[in-house]
Amino acid sequence: MTRAILIDDEPLAREVVKEYLEDYPDIEVVAECNDGFEGVKAIGLFQPDLIFLDIQMPKITGFEMLELVDPRPAVIFTSAFDEYAIKAFETHAVDYLLKPFAKVRFKQAVDKWLEKQHLEETKLHVQSLLDNSVASPIYNERIVVKAGSTIKIIPASDIIFLEAYDDYVKINTPDGTFLKNKTMQFFENNLDERQFVRVHRSFIVQVSHITGLVPYEKDAYKVILKSGDKLPVSKTGYVKLKKLLQI
Repeated sequence: MTRAILIDDEPLAREVVKEYLEDYPDIEVVAECNDGFEGVKAIGLFQPDLIFLDIQMPKITGFEMLELVDPRPAVIFTSAFDEYAIKAFETHAVDYLLKPFAKVRFKQAVDKWLEKQHLEETKLHVQSLLDNSVASPIYNERIVVKAGSTIKIIPASDIIFLEAYDDYVKINTPDGTFLKNKTMQFFENNLDERQFVRVHRSFIVQVSHITGLVPYEKDAYKVILKSGDKLPVSKTGYVKLKKLLQI
């Protein structure tokens, strides 16, 4: 629901705006004010999205009132004097309605603001999607390899461990070992870090296949896998494993 405030010292003028707003059920008038001082208080209290603001009012003008408001809501000016129009748009007003204004002219002003709001929301949504895509990388769920004359698709869940092998990477699975012309860094970046951990510069292991971690030499360890393989663990790999396994 959009919150709106009417600020005008003429009750009849406020009634006209309220009547025209009946065509916009999503816009709720949360306050009506007779002068700028009341307007400042109401804006601070209700934090409206949009205000309909007269210019010539008792005590302070609409322009002077805006100088007292921060942050400033969107403004549609409603005035009986056309000489203030340029100054109104200098304050980044949505529109300037010259009294008496017809319903069709009022609708143009409100629709202009709604369209602007829609564009802003779309920009925020797109930015949110971009931010989320950076924060949540898309991991490879499968690896495609060539085995002789055939193409084999290996689900990431089938990988037991990866091993550096010259210019290739050895992919160890229950169905055998396959070679892929990629680097270990490529797989470290593209496999789900919640499921795979690089325990050594030459080995990346699927965590679910780890059954134990045993001392090997002084300050050195090996991981034991369900397959029976024992792989060396570097100091960096040991830190990663401790964090991942919460040990």
